[in-house]
Amino acid sequence: MEGRLNGSGTTQAVTAGVPPRLHTVKPMGITIFNRVFATIYALAILALLYYHAKTLFYSTTLVSCSITLALLVSDLVLTFMWINTQTFRMRPVYRKQFLENVEKVMKRSDFPALDVFICTADPYKEPPIGVVNTALSVMAYDYPTEKISVYVSDDGGSTLTLFAFLEAAKFATHWLPFCKKNNILERSPEAYFELTHHRYTSEAEKIKVMYENIKVKIEHALERGKVDDQYITRDREREAFNKWTDNFTRQDHPAVIQVLLDASKDKDVAGYWMPNLIYVSRGKSKALPHHFKAGALNALLRVSSCMTNAPIILTLDCDFCSNDPQTLLRAMCYLCDPAIRSTLAYVQFPQIYRGINKNDIYCGEYKRLFVINPMGMDGTEGPNYVGTGCFFLRRAFFGSPSSLISPEIPELSPAHVVDKPIQSQSILAMAHQGANSNYENQTNWGSKIGFRYGSLVEDYYTGFRLQCEGWKGIFCHPDRPAFFGDVPINLTDALNQQKRWSIGLLEVGFSKHSPATFGVRSKGILMGLGYAQLAFWAIWSIPITTYAFLPQLALLNKVYIFPKVSEPWFFLYAFLFLGAYGQDCLDFVLAGISAFGFTVTSKVLDDEQSKRYEQGMFEFGVHSPMFVTLTMAAIINLISLVQGLIEVYRGDNLEELFVQLFISGFAVVNSWPIYEAIALRNDKGKMPTKTTIMATLLAGALYITASSFSGKN
Repeated sequence: MEGRLNGSGTTQAVTAGVPPRLHTVKPMGITIFNRVFATIYALAILALLYYHAKTLFYSTTLVSCSITLALLVSDLVLTFMWINTQTFRMRPVYRKQFLENVEKVMKRSDFPALDVFICTADPYKEPPIGVVNTALSVMAYDYPTEKISVYVSDDGGSTLTLFAFLEAAKFATHWLPFCKKNNILERSPEAYFELTHHRYTSEAEKIKVMYENIKVKIEHALERGKVDDQYITRDREREAFNKWTDNFTRQDHPAVIQVLLDASKDKDVAGYWMPNLIYVSRGKSKALPHHFKAGALNALLRVSSCMTNAPIILTLDCDFCSNDPQTLLRAMCYLCDPAIRSTLAYVQFPQIYRGINKNDIYCGEYKRLFVINPMGMDGTEGPNYVGTGCFFLRRAFFGSPSSLISPEIPELSPAHVVDKPIQSQSILAMAHQGANSNYENQTNWGSKIGFRYGSLVEDYYTGFRLQCEGWKGIFCHPDRPAFFGDVPINLTDALNQQKRWSIGLLEVGFSKHSPATFGVRSKGILMGLGYAQLAFWAIWSIPITTYAFLPQLALLNKVYIFPKVSEPWFFLYAFLFLGAYGQDCLDFVLAGISAFGFTVTSKVLDDEQSKRYEQGMFEFGVHSPMFVTLTMAAIINLISLVQGLIEVYRGDNLEELFVQLFISGFAVVNSWPIYEAIALRNDKGKMPTKTTIMATLLAGALYITASSFSGKN
């Protein structure tokens, strides 16, 4: 098919007789309203900055000058961030796909093959049954099953994960034909059987019993920490487990590749070919860097090149299950269009989460990050790669659109044709070689080939580098979510996730491929500003801290900054900047990437913890330096509000204190979960005593220091 853009930006078939169109794209009608609003808002910002500059110029004391300067700098940072966010508002577009036309332009037998990469790292943080559900949901796509290959990367090198997938391979021979026979939409077994409105047929009841049986086996093995011999019934399975010798450790072990299902040999109970299912635990050595998830993905990229070398690759997090069996056909509407294929690297679907409580207490939906911003970026150079739910053309990992970078051995080239069975000795030997821990030494992997190294957010960095090389992406946001993922349900995991993203984005912003070198084309400049905004995301605490703590500390010492300024305390706010995101920024500057590890976000669902989350209760439980900062801020706000009310009661001018009292009161109301966790809760999610003591001491020290500088004891 050939497509062209008409005047409205819609892709249409060129002439009669040419196969029907696969997709359309058009600008959103709201763009003009945003531009009008942006113009008015920009004028308001200029007026505010003028007011700050004028006030600073006429300041008569050091204190007045310092506070006004702090507000000016904070507003300049916020202005810079606002300007960058306008990148996402310049040309948002809406896309539509025509799935019914795919088989009109291409025979089903000619559909391109698909390799699926699923990464897991710790069976105790990422329960194997959840990873199994993710794999089964994509193995059951409405697609020729023999063209699908699922590669599971077990970076923890655990027999528990291997056992889970041995059981999954048996269950899949029943699950896949059941899904297709009954045209089921939710092809994750867990999601399907959780639906209460189903009246199960006898066939469905049998499938449910089978699923519950393998679930019990997997969870039993997880509880015991090992796989019992009674579960290993075949010589082929025993041979696989024999690879775990006494010298095999999580950090140091040889590569393990086990073919669990072979599309050329294995059939389901209905007599149809099964997909390939391959377990991979890449080799690791304590003496060599392994580059976290990016390294695992590159190992899968090499192993799959040797075994199947499908032109399309889907990357998935271990907890992101397919929610629409036609998602692959939707992606093919773009990936198989020759009009855009030459420069198209990937099709990104939004990250949408299930299980969020009604108040979303940890702000885990990330709708702006994963839906709204990508729609805006889609109108320029395309959205960024966000780590999961993304279909790649394999060719994009091997150089720019105009120049192919040849890998070390021809078998790893995207143009290589695999003409041997995946279990042949030569194929398996080559795959093991590609998964060895020392394979990447003195090669271009991670720098010019594959997923890119240099940031904890390997997804953003890889997408950024691909766009620098001239590739483009497309954002596909169908009405029915393509994938559903799980959100952190405790505050520690939520904050650690944010910390990793913040540090990773700083690494992207300060890499040698920073936005300054992005290019001079207009779209390149817009994308460069967008990436700059992502880098500055990690240091947003500068203005937020100023506005959050300046009134409180001023109120504690009767400094009337709205509109009156009279006391020296401004320098104290710098101390608060060292908390939360500011701490991440400082750590990055002092240590660099080598000091940080890739923290796996826990997907374990504790019943009591889940119950508290559903009730909207914040989960503290474990001591963390980040909790100290939050608790200290809550204590300072409470003390400042109480003291302000006392001052008003004693006869101070309410008009002068009103704004500061309002801000402190607002902060106190929003800090109620912290006060509740300190004093009113007895469950496991309450604030740790150590955290409370440390925060109280620091708040007291800060108050005493501020009092001493204001001439009080």
